[in-house]
Amino acid sequence: MPFPSVTRISVAPLLLALSLVLSGCDTTGSGDSAAPDASATTGRQVEQLPADRPFDYQLGGPYTPPEGVRTVVRDRTAAPEPGAYNICYVNAYQTQPDAVKWWQKNHPDLLLRDAGGDLVVDEDWREPLLDISTAGHRERLADIVGGWFDGCAEKGFDGLDSDNLDSYLRSDGLLDQKQAAAFAELLVERAHRAGLAIGQKNAADMAPLIHKLGFDFAIAEECARYDECAAYADAYGDKVLVIEYRKADLTAACREWGERLAIVLRDRDLVPAGRSGHVNERC
Repeated sequence: MPFPSVTRISVAPLLLALSLVLSGCDTTGSGDSAAPDASATTGRQVEQLPADRPFDYQLGGPYTPPEGVRTVVRDRTAAPEPGAYNICYVNAYQTQPDAVKWWQKNHPDLLLRDAGGDLVVDEDWREPLLDISTAGHRERLADIVGGWFDGCAEKGFDGLDSDNLDSYLRSDGLLDQKQAAAFAELLVERAHRAGLAIGQKNAADMAPLIHKLGFDFAIAEECARYDECAAYADAYGDKVLVIEYRKADLTAACREWGERLAIVLRDRDLVPAGRSGHVNERC
């Protein structure tokens, strides 16, 4: 989901340390091809994102895509669009607000808590953070989130939008970038095992390094607004989906990146077509 500018801080000083960590864990290659074991475990090969093709971002509810759109991002609770390249949204690093009670009942120790025992929450979206601070927690969370990935594959989705990679920036210092990358490595492996491509979501500063873990494409919210599109394009070429939420930013994105990247303007609430407030434009 989109985040305000206060979360768009630079973490460049951490990149060198993270690169040393990642250099020993690149098990899936560059991400430009399917994972080697995908067909062996699921019977399906990873289908890569079609580059530079109009797409739609439908997290607020499914609807018939605009004419010419053949790539669609939808929530994991929705059905794929027939005949399209379908990307399944999964909140991988935080909980959905309506799922907090489930986590508290079934996996209370996997929710991040501060020194006082209170949940650490992304206040913009009222989403408690998952605790990826230890290897054991990351393994358990990968089993849970990986089960959602399997569900996306069973429904017929082709790829994954694994959200909130940058949640450590909202953790009050309790999580760090290396832990986020380590969890990402597990998610990439689970996605490819399910026969799904997987996209890096936001966290522009991490793009050059996270790409080494095997992410297949990127989904970037407001990269024109924050001058981050080049970071994704440098790592993923033209396999970048850009969502802007302001008309001026769409204009800027189209002027600089419209011939290379897929770009859409949506309303921040991602209202389905036919309802008041729905915005949906392209270059």
